[in-house]
Amino acid sequence: MLFQHIYDKSLAQASYLIGCQKAGVAAVIDPKRDVDTYIDIARQNNMKITHIFETHIHADFLSGSRELAALTGAGMYLSDEGGADWQYEFAHIGLKNGDEVKVGNLIFEVMHTPGHTPESISFILTDTPASKEPVMMFTGDFVFVGDVGRPDLLEKAAGIKGTQDLGALQMFDSIKKFDALPDYIQVWPGHGAGSACGKALGAVPSTTVGYEKIRNWALLYKNNQGGFVDYLLADQPEPPKYFAMMKKLNKVARPLMTEVPKLKQLSTDELKAAMDKGTKLIDARNKAEFAEGFIPGSINIQGNNAFATWAGWFLTYEEPFILLAAPDQLDDLIRKLMRIGLDNIIGYVPSTDVYQGSLEQVKMIGYDDFKTKLDDKGTQIVDLRGVAEYNAGHLKGADNVFVGTIHKDLDKISKEKDVIIHCQGGDRSSIAYSLLIKEGFTNVTNYSPGMNEWVAKGNEVIQS
Repeated sequence: MLFQHIYDKSLAQASYLIGCQKAGVAAVIDPKRDVDTYIDIARQNNMKITHIFETHIHADFLSGSRELAALTGAGMYLSDEGGADWQYEFAHIGLKNGDEVKVGNLIFEVMHTPGHTPESISFILTDTPASKEPVMMFTGDFVFVGDVGRPDLLEKAAGIKGTQDLGALQMFDSIKKFDALPDYIQVWPGHGAGSACGKALGAVPSTTVGYEKIRNWALLYKNNQGGFVDYLLADQPEPPKYFAMMKKLNKVARPLMTEVPKLKQLSTDELKAAMDKGTKLIDARNKAEFAEGFIPGSINIQGNNAFATWAGWFLTYEEPFILLAAPDQLDDLIRKLMRIGLDNIIGYVPSTDVYQGSLEQVKMIGYDDFKTKLDDKGTQIVDLRGVAEYNAGHLKGADNVFVGTIHKDLDKISKEKDVIIHCQGGDRSSIAYSLLIKEGFTNVTNYSPGMNEWVAKGNEVIQS
C-alpha cells in the first residue's frame, strides 16, 4: 500500500493519497484545489488516480475533487447521507453508511458520522493483503487529535438556523460509534492545529482510536450528553466570513480551475487607474516592511500561513483585487487564494516603487509609552483578538473589536480620542491599522508587540 499525507499549513488542512501498488491504482481523500500535487505523486509512483473521496461538503476550503476528476477521469465518491437538503448538486457516485468501495486490494468502508455536518462520513480502510482487520480511519472533520468537529458552523457561518444544537446531539451519537471501534485503528483527520473547524486541535498529524479514548475530551463525555453539548458549543472561534461561500461552491457545479494561473505585472498607470476605481490592493509584505512605507489605501495581509484566511475576511467573491508581492512569492500566494476560491486577481506589483505618490508610515507605540496611556481618559485601547481570546485575558479597560468584523464595528472606535490598537503579536493589528487608515481614521497608533510582550513583562490581565 502507498500512503501519502498531504498537508496545507495555510489552512491546516490534510488530504490523502492511498494506492494499491499491485493494481497501480490510487484514491485521493479531500483534495485541495491545486491538484497538481496529487497528479505528480501518482506519476512518480506509476499509479493512476481512479477514485476521489470526500468526507463532507467542506466549509473551510474549496474542494479540488471536480478539478481532479476532470484531469484524471477518476470517479467522485461522495456522501448521499444527511437528507434532501445536504446533497451534492452535480453528478457523482453516492455513498451511504456501510457501503464498501474497492481500490485494487484496498477496501474503504463508509461510516456515517454526522455532527459537524449532517452528511459527514468517515472512511475505514482495510489493506486486504496485509490483514483482514481495518488499519486506518479517515475522519474528515469528525474526530481530530484531541478534539471533534464543531457543529455550529452551518448556523454561524452559513446562516442555517437551528442546526448547531441538532448537530451537537448528532455528534454525541457519532462519538459512540467511534468508541466502539478497535483501539488499534489509526486515525487520520482532515485538519490539524490552527484550523477554525474546532477549538483545541492537536498539532500531531494522526492518532489512534485507543489514544483518543483516553485523552480526547469528547470521549470522556461519552456518557454525559448535556455536558458534551455544552462543552462542544462553548468558546468556539469566530468562523471566517468566506466559510459561507465555500459551503455553497462545494455543493454546486461551479467553474473549474485546472491549473495555477500566471499574473500580469501592472504598470504605474495601470495600478493608479485600478485603485482610482476602488480596486483593493493587498500588500502581502511582512508587517515591519509595511510599517516603514505603504501605498495609501492598501491593506496589509502578510503572505504567511494565515494569508488566505484573512484575505477571506476582507475580500468578496465578486470584486477584483491586486497583489503587492515579490515575484518569487506569487505561486505560493495564488495557490493559497485558489484554495478558498478567490480567483479575481487582475495583476500584481512587485514593490511600492511602482507607486509614484508619497508612501505612508505606520504610527507605532512602544511598551513604556503604551503603559503610560492606559489610564489616560483621552485614549481608547482596542483589543482586536477574538472574543474567546479576549475573555481569557485582556487589559483592564480595553474594548474588544474583532479585526475580522471591524468594518461592521467602526462606530465602536473613537474618532475623537487617541486610539491604540493591539492583538496578540502584531499581525492582526497591522491588518486593522491599514483598514482604519483606509477608512479615514487619523488618530490610530499600533502597539505591535501586543499581548505577547505585555504578558511576558509580568503585567496583569483581566478575565471575563
